[in-house]
Amino acid sequence: MSPARRTVLALLWLAALLVAGWLVGQRLELSGDLRRFMPEPRTPAQALLVDELGDGPGARLLLVSLSGAAPDALAAQSRALAAALADDPGFEFVANGGEAGLDAVPDALRPYRYLLSPRLDGQALDAAYLGEQLDERLQDLGSPMAALVEPLLPADPTLEMLAVAEAWQPKAAPRRLHGVWFDAAGSEALLLLQTRAAGFDPSAQQRAYDAVHEAFAAVAGDSGARLRMAGPGAFSVEIGGRTAREAQWIGTVDTIGLVLLLFVAYRSWRAPLLGVLPLATAGLAGLGAVAVGFEAVHGITVAFGFTLIGVVQDYPIHFLSQQRAGISPRDNVRALWPALVTGVVATCIAYLTFLFSGVDGLRQLAVFTISALAAAALATRFGLPPLVDPAPRDLAGSAFLQGLWARIQRLPRPRWSLLLLAAACLAVIASARGPFWENDLSRLTPVPADGMALDARLREELGAPDVRYVLVLRRADADAALAAAEALQPRLDALVAEGALGGYDSAARYLPSVATQRARQQSLPAPAELRAALAGALADSPFRADAFAPFLRDVERARTAAPLRPADLAGTPLAATVGGLLLQGADGATALVSLSGLADVGAVARAADDAGGELLDMKAASESLVAEYRGRVLAALAVATLLLAATVWIALRAPGRVLRVLLPMALTTLVVLAVLRGSGVELNLFHLVALILAAGLGLDYALFFEHAGDRRADQVRTLHAVLVCSLMTLLVFSLLALSSIPVLRAIGSTVAVGVLSNFVLALLVSRHHARDPA
Repeated sequence: MSPARRTVLALLWLAALLVAGWLVGQRLELSGDLRRFMPEPRTPAQALLVDELGDGPGARLLLVSLSGAAPDALAAQSRALAAALADDPGFEFVANGGEAGLDAVPDALRPYRYLLSPRLDGQALDAAYLGEQLDERLQDLGSPMAALVEPLLPADPTLEMLAVAEAWQPKAAPRRLHGVWFDAAGSEALLLLQTRAAGFDPSAQQRAYDAVHEAFAAVAGDSGARLRMAGPGAFSVEIGGRTAREAQWIGTVDTIGLVLLLFVAYRSWRAPLLGVLPLATAGLAGLGAVAVGFEAVHGITVAFGFTLIGVVQDYPIHFLSQQRAGISPRDNVRALWPALVTGVVATCIAYLTFLFSGVDGLRQLAVFTISALAAAALATRFGLPPLVDPAPRDLAGSAFLQGLWARIQRLPRPRWSLLLLAAACLAVIASARGPFWENDLSRLTPVPADGMALDARLREELGAPDVRYVLVLRRADADAALAAAEALQPRLDALVAEGALGGYDSAARYLPSVATQRARQQSLPAPAELRAALAGALADSPFRADAFAPFLRDVERARTAAPLRPADLAGTPLAATVGGLLLQGADGATALVSLSGLADVGAVARAADDAGGELLDMKAASESLVAEYRGRVLAALAVATLLLAATVWIALRAPGRVLRVLLPMALTTLVVLAVLRGSGVELNLFHLVALILAAGLGLDYALFFEHAGDRRADQVRTLHAVLVCSLMTLLVFSLLALSSIPVLRAIGSTVAVGVLSNFVLALLVSRHHARDPA
């Protein structure tokens, strides 16, 4: 086959990959939901943590600060921004401390205002009270509030709707200046937003983030004001943008490095194209498999899956390095196939155990990896041979490689020194200071310190819920849970007065229990009694007697209606608010009381115990979940190690050969752990997964040195292939180790150290002594 025809076939393969990539992209749905990388919760606290991470109110809050202009200008901008966002369907709650408006009470609930408002709990709806209220309305009509009050008078002369709206305002509100919220210094206007979408819905959070910035740009003009946002959604958007930027520059440098390295190594412009084809095939196969097998694919799965370039690249490189005149490409790849397939099967077995981990994210990672490795191996075995020049220069003739291999051959084969190395690594691991495992999920967040400080400050200023503690009341059904939350309110109010607590929020603030609603119904006067009371109030009033027929109608409807229940809130903005604080399931209901400004944990915990509830420490729950997760991963790794050793034994069937292949991989694992622990690094899940990848690389290096046998020419060609593979892998993972994203940094540093150790140990342990000089 002519070179031109081989080039055309390679370009057609590349074009087919581009089309396949477009098709996969149409089906692929990415997810940022960290819950996919968490095990099935086994305790109530763990279950609540998993729910709250994505769907809880705390995960959907955006904390907004406006600064850089005069306070009155900031106040005007705050009002304009709140008005613009209130009409955005992406937000279910927008608060800036302005006067409570009627839009806070959905139209469907306004007739029930007398069941929702606590204002009449100690006050009868009699002639004296109605007279006082009508006198106040007369004064309101002569004030700037006239435009607001006049439309309400016929149905709501007591302004009960405004009372309900005010009762629903945040409990621990900041100071007000110019009619809106400001920080304590009076230099920043503050807003509190709650998105309708879950905190880990990256697309929806991006839209909400962009909507805030666009609305602010419209209201701020050239005033010089500045907007800053904090909260899980804002951080996820900013982290996503930073990750994309880092991925772009790392990918660009990797691509340039890959092309240059392959060009220099093989002195052919076709080599980069031939090397990339199996890699791209592997990536598309992995993406396609997870897109078909899972509803949504986690971004971590995709990001980590593509780091498999460190393993997948070995296959075409070994093939290209071994090709020379006198052997056809098909015979060449056929000779390499036993070593190649052994490495593929062993690595796939390691990841196969993740399918039984009970963790969706790890199952995705296993499917991606196994599909990608199999596709790369098959592409190298059957796709590349027709495209390769059958008679390139023989790399065994390189004077540089011959001299390098001669020096390597003179190195003594280590024996006892390997035992000393293992002992030294174990000593470092055992004596390293600090915890061995990292259980704190917050340590994995790439949010910068100033972002975390802004979040903490704004939460304190706004009285936003504490992200660590939540008070939980579990009962048989939703109404019992609401009643329990109601009963706890006086105790919590006392703690707020004592300074032990800044504020709190619960579903009972918005939806009273059935018992409370019925008590309020019983306190409402019958129609005849109410008409008489109203007539008495109107006796000396300028209002017409027939003007308040809607009021009489609404009170009677509230008096006789069935009490409101959570299901009745469906279709109203209140449904999401109550639903986030009142969790219902087959085994009962749980009322959550979110807390802010928690100063005395013990006092709040005692109040919870006395109410038959519990103060949950979400940090402790997350740490127990991480520990359980790690246990599952370690169990999977133990099984994978045994299966991997069995695979190598079946392939090589000689104890000495098996030992030469497995020993570098095992020692490298100890070396990597010693380097990380000696550097003070606490290990997390991603270090463990990266260790598997490093082990796969070590297995490949050792297998191919073992496969080279004792013929010097084969050994030199193998040295060339392993040098190219290790340099390329070292480039990829060294760049990841420089990332500001903790997950990528953990993977990069682990594998980079593993590559160096695997290369050196495979050379020292797995090589054969040369039988001939050439």
